[in-house]
Amino acid sequence: MASMNDDAVFRALADASRRQLLDRLHRKNGQTLGELCAGLDMTRQAVAKHLTILEEANLVSSKREGREKLHFINPVPINQIAERWIRKFERRHLAALSALKHKLEGEGRE
Repeated sequence: MASMNDDAVFRALADASRRQLLDRLHRKNGQTLGELCAGLDMTRQAVAKHLTILEEANLVSSKREGREKLHFINPVPINQIAERWIRKFERRHLAALSALKHKLEGEGRE
């Protein structure tokens, strides 16, 4: 049975904008709100709201450094989801299906 924390993580990951913010933090951890907003088609308030949801799901933590608030990715909840929901399936089968998918997609583009 999924825990309430799992539910919060899945809800947080269900949104493409929040996944994009996690990708940005994965590439460069410890960014300010301003840095995370740069180049996004979202308002500062929308990014802040998404960060709050990510923090509530424990996917992001923040730390004040002087006047700045830095945001950091927390990979632990994602790893727990992976262990519980993904790794229980045999990797060999998943790898074979993934290879077939990539091969078929590659042939379809030619």
